[in-house]
Amino acid sequence: MIDIRLIRENPDLVRENIRKKYQDAKLPLVDEVIELDKANRAAINEASNLRAERNALSKKIGMLMGQAKKDPSKLEEAEAVKAQVTAQAARLAELEQQEAELEAKIHKIMLTIPQIIDPSVPLGPDDSCNVEVQRFGEAVVPDFPIPYHTEIMERFDGIDLDAARRVSGNGFYYLMGDIARLHEAVLAYARDFMIDEKHFTYVIPPFMMHGSVVKGVMSFPEMEAMMYKIEGEDLYLIGTSEHTMIGRFIDQIIPEAKLPLTLTSYSPCFRKEVGSHGLEERGVYRIHQFEKQEMIVVCRPEESMDWYNKLWSYSVELFRNMEIPVRQLECCSGDLADLKVKSCDIEAWSPRQKKYFEVCSCSNLGDAQARRLSIRVKGADGKMYLAHTLNNTCVAPPRMLIAFLENHLRKDGSVTIPKCLQPYMGGKEVLIPKH
Repeated sequence: MIDIRLIRENPDLVRENIRKKYQDAKLPLVDEVIELDKANRAAINEASNLRAERNALSKKIGMLMGQAKKDPSKLEEAEAVKAQVTAQAARLAELEQQEAELEAKIHKIMLTIPQIIDPSVPLGPDDSCNVEVQRFGEAVVPDFPIPYHTEIMERFDGIDLDAARRVSGNGFYYLMGDIARLHEAVLAYARDFMIDEKHFTYVIPPFMMHGSVVKGVMSFPEMEAMMYKIEGEDLYLIGTSEHTMIGRFIDQIIPEAKLPLTLTSYSPCFRKEVGSHGLEERGVYRIHQFEKQEMIVVCRPEESMDWYNKLWSYSVELFRNMEIPVRQLECCSGDLADLKVKSCDIEAWSPRQKKYFEVCSCSNLGDAQARRLSIRVKGADGKMYLAHTLNNTCVAPPRMLIAFLENHLRKDGSVTIPKCLQPYMGGKEVLIPKH
């Protein structure tokens, strides 16, 4: 959500940004906002003048009533002024209603106008135009066939999808034995990596949130495609802990001295995945429930791009510690959600598919979420400004286990455990299949 002053002062910049995001259908909204804003400011100005005039007339009534004790003719004059004040009150009520309606219309449109993207974002209509920036680690294709990830897990008696379908439907799973332990080992290692090596504060947030927070942290199309609503309550299950982590600061004023806030959170995540297709649907790639370790930063505007680069590099470091090759993929303008200034994916190598797939997503949202949620910073000089917010996936198993198992599978069917995870796996260096 952008500042309406930007539309007033530089509408051409806003229009050009809409074109860069290949959302030309939204171009008329700029002119619509400009006209609504003019009408709203005119109503505000008239109402302000009426209030000032009403205050002056109220004082006059008091003076006339005082004079009427000596001069009865002043009473008639006072009644005439009272009638004038009554008429003004009726007009003022109309103007206040008009203001409320205009502001609601403006706000609704402003929620759909995209954030101004960073100049460095590559232009393109969709994810086919995303740009590979760099690779980390050698992408190896072994000299033996790599089975589908569920087949690998089944060799360890590590997954039961049939039972999950009977209990919950498609998109759910049971993880068991060594595979379940590996799942937790990855999360535990990621947590400690962020706490001990990157010095982030560990947080376990609420797993549900009010609708007002949902609307503050994400765009409406994302909300419709992702969120599960609790029937009969103003509560939604989180699709990622970023939502309640940023929501924590709604309507708050943060002293500048406390910035940056660097937080890492654990949560389960729940997603409807409406409209998801074209990807591997079997197994644990596209699912309704998963767990995630997340990175969140709330900072000063001038620091946000530095933090963006730090965050995605932390993901690279983490995956390389687990000996998984990855690459950084820059998201093009048309692939950016409307609240994002800049975003990239970290993709892991799949030896089976002989291509990379997304395991982390890093985003700089500028002041968009802070503007929607009124997250302000009080500077040393006492002035207020909006914070910048960023988020990045640390790890999100069980999806990332696909990359782990494929890259650590050996010809005999065993799976090697990298040194960083061995303490979380009871010292095991290798997992031996049962079948």
